[in-house]
Amino acid sequence: MQNKRLNQSGFTLVEIAIVMVIIGLLLGGVLKGQEMIENARIKSIVNDMNGVAAAYNSYVDRYRAIPGDETLATMTARGWPNTVGGNANGVLLTTVAQTFTNAGEQPAMWQALRASGMTTGAPNAVGVAALPRAGTGGLIGVTSDPLGVYGQTGISVCVSGITTKQALGLDTTIDGTLPATNIGNNASIARGATGAANPLAPTTAAPVGTAYNTTTVLTPWTMCRTL
Repeated sequence: MQNKRLNQSGFTLVEIAIVMVIIGLLLGGVLKGQEMIENARIKSIVNDMNGVAAAYNSYVDRYRAIPGDETLATMTARGWPNTVGGNANGVLLTTVAQTFTNAGEQPAMWQALRASGMTTGAPNAVGVAALPRAGTGGLIGVTSDPLGVYGQTGISVCVSGITTKQALGLDTTIDGTLPATNIGNNASIARGATGAANPLAPTTAAPVGTAYNTTTVLTPWTMCRTL
């Protein structure tokens, strides 16, 4: 009996190598695309914060007053459709607990900024629904607690519900290179904390130092910066 040689077809080593190269290029393109998207989100958060700071400072320059602190009578005299006002005591009073509830003098601040054209949105909106949304979907709030905001004095703008990677990118964009410990959330201008609550209200005291570990820290962050 003679053995019959069966015709067999398959890929050569060269063909397999070409396929592997193509797969590698495709995976590299996907990863690069994801990195570009994430960098765009981080840039969006920074721009959102800077936009609030610019609107606030422009209002102070134009009206020589703190937005949200002026009385309702003062704002309605300008023909604005505002529904709330402040007490005209020279400070914007919004505690850390009110950052993402839009309470204190914060509603009057947003109404003043919108009615004056410094920022967009309905000028007579109130409540949480009146708070702007960051490009990443989190809430944008302002606080000026007299006891401090994450250990800093003055007015801070905060963004809730961001990932560890976004918090890391925001911190390094605003404050520069982090120390070797990869901890920067409790020092310099940009400060924040992470926890199960979303939105997570900031605290008056400086946050506990937490390394930006994208593998182990999976809870959302709230990040704030001074205006």
